[in-house]
Amino acid sequence: MSSTVEITKGPQPPAAEELSDAVTIGVDAYISQDYARAERDKLWRKVWLQTGRIEEIPNVGDYITYEILDDSILIVRRAVDEIAAYHNVCAHRGRRLVDTPRGAKHARGHAPVPEGSKGEQFTCGYHGWRYDLAGKSTRVIYKEDWKGALKNECIGLSKVNVDTWGGWIWVNLDSKCEPLRQYLEPAATMLDPFQLQNMRYRWRKWGIFDCNWKVAVEAFNETYHVETTHPEFNNWGKFRGWARVQGARHSNIGYEASKNMGGDQEAKLRVGTGDARITTAEMQRYTWEKAQTNTVQTLVEAAERLKDELPEGTPPGQVLQHWLASARRDDEARGVFWPVVDPAHVSKSGTAWQIFPNFQIGHSVNNMLCYAARPYGYDPDKCIFEAAVYQLYPPGQEPQTEWVYSEATAEAWSYVLSQDFSNMAAVQQGMKSQGFSGTKPNPYMEGAIANLHRNLAKYMGTGAPRELK
Repeated sequence: MSSTVEITKGPQPPAAEELSDAVTIGVDAYISQDYARAERDKLWRKVWLQTGRIEEIPNVGDYITYEILDDSILIVRRAVDEIAAYHNVCAHRGRRLVDTPRGAKHARGHAPVPEGSKGEQFTCGYHGWRYDLAGKSTRVIYKEDWKGALKNECIGLSKVNVDTWGGWIWVNLDSKCEPLRQYLEPAATMLDPFQLQNMRYRWRKWGIFDCNWKVAVEAFNETYHVETTHPEFNNWGKFRGWARVQGARHSNIGYEASKNMGGDQEAKLRVGTGDARITTAEMQRYTWEKAQTNTVQTLVEAAERLKDELPEGTPPGQVLQHWLASARRDDEARGVFWPVVDPAHVSKSGTAWQIFPNFQIGHSVNNMLCYAARPYGYDPDKCIFEAAVYQLYPPGQEPQTEWVYSEATAEAWSYVLSQDFSNMAAVQQGMKSQGFSGTKPNPYMEGAIANLHRNLAKYMGTGAPRELK
C-alpha cells in the first residue's frame, strides 16, 4: 500500500447508471443502538476515510490525529515525500501517544526531538517508551527486565494503510483493503481535471449535532430539498436536480440544464432567470453573504459588472460565458489560475460527489464545499459534523485557518446552512415515531440516499432498501 503523497492514475470510469428505483429504507440504520455498535467492525474498520489535508503536515515530523469511535490514528510526515499512519497507542500498556486537546476536533503538532536523540520522537506519557517517525521502538526503560522477550515486532507502532488523493490524506484500518485509487473510482478520474489538490481552506468548522451521521450526510446529498428548505433561491430559477450511481460505491448529483441554456446538465455556477445579468448578480451576492459557500469574491464582483458590460436582452448562455471569462481574467491578474476543464466533462461531473460512506465533495474549477459526518461515540442520536470551504489562492496568500467548533446556528455557520441544520434533529426524532414507516427517497432526485444504504447493507448485512409498494 502506497504511503507517499504521489497520486497515480487509475482506470477510466464506467458509464454512469441513472437511479430510478422507488424504494423504502427502514429506520434501524439511523436509530438502533445495536446497529451503531456494529458499525465499528463492519463499516468503519473496512473503508477508506478522509482524515485531513496534505498541507496540514508540510514538514517532516508534523502530525495530525483522526478519531473514529474506539480508534485513534496518528498521521505523520515521515519524510519529505512520505506520509505514514499508525494506531495512536503505545505498545506497552495501551496509552494514547498523542492526546486530543479538550474541545478540539483533533490533535495537530510537531513531534519533539528528545534530548540525546537524533530526530523527532513520540514519547508515551505513562512510562516513557519512545518511537521514531518510522514507528520503530527507540527506547524501553529497563528493557533488560524482559530478558529478551520484547522483540522488535511486538514493540513498534501498529501501521495503518495510508494514501493520498485530491490533496486529502486517507486511511484504512483493514490490512487487506484494496488500493485507495481503486476504491475511489470513478470519482477520482472524474474529479482529477478540477485539480482539487491546489485548493486551500477558506474556512472550516465542526460540531456535535443531534442526529445520526447518516441524517447529516443525507441533508446535503440531494437537491430535492432546495425548493422548500431554501425557498429564497426560487426567486432566481428552478433548481431541479438529478442523482446517479457511480461505480461500485459512490454517486454524484447535479442540476438539470435550463431550457434556454442548451446542452445537458449545468455545473454549480448558474445564471438566474429573467434578466440574467441582474438575477445572476443578485444570486451571487446572496450566496456570498448568506451561505459563504459555492462562490468566490471574483465571481461575485464579475457578476455585479454584468449589467454594465452586457446589453439588456443578452441570452443567458452568453451571460454565463461572459461572466466566467471575466472572473477568470480577474483571478489570473492576481495570480490565480483555474484549471481548464472541457464543458462536457463539467456537465457530466455534476455539482457534488458522495464518496462512500461519509464524505461529500462539492467541486468546481475554483472553489469547493465539502461535508463529512461520523459517529459521536455509540450514541445513534449524535454525530460529529464538519464542513469546509476551499478555493484557489495566489501562492503563499492562503489564509491560516483552524477547525472552529460551532454550534448548529446561523450565527456560527451561515443563514443558508442553518436552514439545513434545522431539519436534522427534527428528522432524527421523527424517525422514532410509531407512525413512521420508513424513508421513501425521491428516485430521481434523492437516489444518492438509496445508493448509500445499498452499500451500507453490503457491509452491515442488514438494512438494504426495499421495493416501495
